[in-house]
Amino acid sequence: MAGQGGTGGEFSLIARHFTWPAPSADLGVGDDAALLRVAAGMQLAVSTDLLVEGTHFLADTDPGRLGHKSLAVNLSDMAAMGAAPRWFTLALALPSADDRWLGAFAGGMHALADAHSIELVGGDTTRGPLSICVTIFGEVPTGQALRRDGAGVGDDVWVSGTLGDAAIGLALLTGGRVPAPSAVAVQACVQRLEAPQPRVALGIALRGVASAAIDISDGFAADLGHILERSGVGACIEFDRLPVSAALAQSTGDEAVRAALLGGGDDYELCFTAPATASAAVERAAGLAGVRVTRVGRIVAGGGLAVVGPAGQVLPPSRAGFDHFG
Repeated sequence: MAGQGGTGGEFSLIARHFTWPAPSADLGVGDDAALLRVAAGMQLAVSTDLLVEGTHFLADTDPGRLGHKSLAVNLSDMAAMGAAPRWFTLALALPSADDRWLGAFAGGMHALADAHSIELVGGDTTRGPLSICVTIFGEVPTGQALRRDGAGVGDDVWVSGTLGDAAIGLALLTGGRVPAPSAVAVQACVQRLEAPQPRVALGIALRGVASAAIDISDGFAADLGHILERSGVGACIEFDRLPVSAALAQSTGDEAVRAALLGGGDDYELCFTAPATASAAVERAAGLAGVRVTRVGRIVAGGGLAVVGPAGQVLPPSRAGFDHFG
């Protein structure tokens, strides 16, 4: 990481916590740039996410979980592309060089990196309000990347995992109006917010099966809307099919929970489409990845998103996903 040539203070802390082995890189941490070699027949998938204190995470977030999430949100982008993650860089703005905080942050990030066999190959540090920027690099066989523009009329719409937990977790931490779940449910929702599990294995297993995909970061309805816009189609979603966790199963009649299922952010699940004839292949891919998937609707002609209730009534879709400038 840049700047680590100093002999003390911030520079030595960064060198101590973030100089990790990168055996698959031709050159990793320690020079002006990393040198990476992409395997023959592969395309390079690249994504960047910036997390800012007060906008993307609370000031008192556990640093270990914050390290995990900082990498997890980028791994989720790789999952949505069907790419295998290989390398990442880390840029940090730090208000102070706090060795204990950095140790916990690095530990959370390192554990998730090891779990996905991804290597830190560079980055930068500076002094300033706490901000974390990760750029991730992955490989996908040429022509096999999952994209947003491939959904076709008649395709099924699928969702991995469950929806809404992270949004309810944030509301619980910030005093929002939510039902009063059990202590176990509170812990589960907060964990989904602070330590999401990127669906990398599922994304890879869906190569050649899914017609379009996106990760759910800003809310299910908003992110499905990106697929619809890029593909030039519409969708009809059955609200009662939206997957709900055990933590929220008893609260689906609550307005805040219903809004979270459609419009809550930070789920980091996959929303994807696939031909109706591919349902068995979708289930096999989910089985290989060890991830629950649920068919929630169908792609239709035209545009826009229709959400229907149990009696067939059209519900107002929540497109109020997270918008930095909304």
